[in-house]
Order: sequence, then C-alpha cells, then structure tokens
Amino acid sequence: MIASAESPEKPLASGFRILLVEDDPIIGKAVSRGLEDAGHTCTWTKNGKAGLDEGLSQRHDAIVLDLMLPEVTGLEVLRQLRAAGVRAPVVVLTALGSVDDRVSGLREGADDYLVKPFAFPELLARLEAVRRRSADRPAPTLTVGLVTLDLTNRRVTCAGNHVELTPTEFSLLEILMRNAGQVVTRKMLCEHLWEGEWEGVTNVIEVHVNRLRNKLSQAGAEGVIQTIRGRGYALKAA
Repeated sequence: MIASAESPEKPLASGFRILLVEDDPIIGKAVSRGLEDAGHTCTWTKNGKAGLDEGLSQRHDAIVLDLMLPEVTGLEVLRQLRAAGVRAPVVVLTALGSVDDRVSGLREGADDYLVKPFAFPELLARLEAVRRRSADRPAPTLTVGLVTLDLTNRRVTCAGNHVELTPTEFSLLEILMRNAGQVVTRKMLCEHLWEGEWEGVTNVIEVHVNRLRNKLSQAGAEGVIQTIRGRGYALKAA
C-alpha cells in the first residue's frame, strides 16, 4: 500500500513517459493518478506479460515495476527488457523487502528499489533521480555504420571483426563517433585527448588519425574517416 499520497512541497520535473507494471488495483490506480497529477504520462499495465510487451514495443523514460506479478514475474520482465537493450531506468516497487530480494532486482538491472508501503513523494523523487542519472550516463555502445565501439569493455569491432586499437586511437574514435556526420576540429581532438589547453601542435593528431583510419580500412570500413581540409575530421554518419 501507499503510506502517504501527499504531494511534494516542490513540484518535480514533469513530462516523463512512465510505464507502471502493478497488479494491485488500489496501488496501481493511486500511483497512476499521482503520476498524471504530477504532469507525467503514465501507462499502467496489470500483469507481467502486458508490462513486458509494452516495455519492448514503446519507449519510456522510466519504469515502475512490481516484482510479484501474474503471468510473468517482475524479475523476468526486468531480465528480458535488459536483454533486449531497453535502457529506461527502473524503480522496483514491491513488498519483498529482504536484502536478497533487493540484490536480485539490482543484479537484473534495476536502478532503484522501493519497498511497500511507501510514500508517494518518495517515489516521485526516486523517479526523478534515476531519470537524471540515466540522462547523464553515456550509452554503453556506439554504432556508426559498420563500426561498433563498446565503452564498457573498450572493444571495437568492424563488420563483426575485432579491431585492436591503442588507448589514444580508441579515444579518437569515440569522439568522432559521438559527433558522427559533423566536423571535429583538431583543437577539439587535442583537448579531448589531453584534457588541457590546446597549444597549437596538430601533427601528432594527424599521425594518430592516419593509423586509426588504416586499421578501420583493413577491417572493412574504408573511407569512414574523412579529412575536411582546413577544418578537421568527420566520421561518415552512413
């Protein structure tokens, strides 16, 4: 149950698209109404299968997920969403409050955990917090054309083939991929690599870019890095 449905003293940021997966009709109605009153769009599903289908088919800014659900358990919903690449932050909402239960939810990819009974303003605050952290968190992989960069494992593949890069080459590729289709100046590259003031020396950048370009070409991505005369470099967006 919801211990308190009082509104927070200060309104939270509004406009989130939130998926609520909760089979308890009283809690579901109260939470969905509270989220709507706070300015969010809430889609309420009442069993695990419906929640999973909704989570896989539609984009949401955050998910509130009960664990004890009919048809498909909350943990299984969470597991399948993460396996499918759904990165929306998830607040697990459940009566299961043991340490093991909390750890299981977090290990499956939950971002936060709220035990019933709970205060509705706390749920709003936690949703805002996980959404903010999610917005600040870079994507674990970047993909442009045939090239994929895995930030977690610091691994680069091209057309499925592993490309061995030095740390400097990896950092160069990362900034080019984050700005795919746009010109990245030599000054920007220098400051990104050495995190200091640019001192005007760019020939070292050209050496690293040429080595990176050659490695990608050998792996099947020939011409993906373009030199923009007098300006810098650009990675083909397509």
